[in-house]
Amino acid sequence: MNTGSVVLGEAVKLLRAADVPDAAGDARTLLAHAMGIDRGRLTLVLPERLEEGVEERFVDLIEKRCIRQPVSHLIGRRAFYGHDFRVTPQVLDPRPETEELVALVLTNPFETVLDLGVGSGCILLSLLAARNQATGVGGDLSAEALDVAAHNATQLEVEDRVSFVRSDWFSNIAGRFDVIVSNPPYISDTEMAELSPDVFQWEPHLALTPGGDGLSPYRILSERASEYLRPNGRLIVEIGHLQGPDVAAMFEAGGLKSVEIVKDLSSKNRIVSGING
Repeated sequence: MNTGSVVLGEAVKLLRAADVPDAAGDARTLLAHAMGIDRGRLTLVLPERLEEGVEERFVDLIEKRCIRQPVSHLIGRRAFYGHDFRVTPQVLDPRPETEELVALVLTNPFETVLDLGVGSGCILLSLLAARNQATGVGGDLSAEALDVAAHNATQLEVEDRVSFVRSDWFSNIAGRFDVIVSNPPYISDTEMAELSPDVFQWEPHLALTPGGDGLSPYRILSERASEYLRPNGRLIVEIGHLQGPDVAAMFEAGGLKSVEIVKDLSSKNRIVSGING
């Protein structure tokens, strides 16, 4: 039976041959998962021989990663804003840049929040976990995504403060909110062809692109948000880095005030926010 070091080294070679980015990091994460241990303990146990069945599980995971199945799908979770979220092929894999949207929302008080296109629930549930008096509603067109979000709500112990509804944007939403957030599908038809295999082949296209120029969700959100926002309520959305001026203009045309384009840590336009006047 091989040691962890031996199988890890072979796995890294295979991943590099398949042009997988961060082959070494992915291999370590998958080996720890196959062993059922925390990734931080891996270095300590690498010299030891693997227990029965571990190498077979690990080889299977590496083969799937070589065809670019995302690591988060293989281990069933993704870290986001200090929490682990269940992810499946039915939801968008949470991205680090989306954490900046959460941080921005938390700079102001709120009691009620609506997340449209809730997906895994990473935005909405992170907000509720940070504000233990707040309540929220998550809407999504995908019933499978809503199931994932409900599971994550239970894991984060906020299930008593959140409800989920199957809704095509505002179609089944009632009430008014202090904040409306959304990370909508915004990739254009042209940009879809440029996505990495990890994303294009494995993530739900419903959550990636609305088709056309990628801006149609923002048109709906900016036109309808004032009907669902309380006075001085905020609409805050994630955008593609080239979409800032277009989305900001839509917010202003929809009657929102104090419209801002916020850059991410890479100095790219990432968020647009506005206030219901």
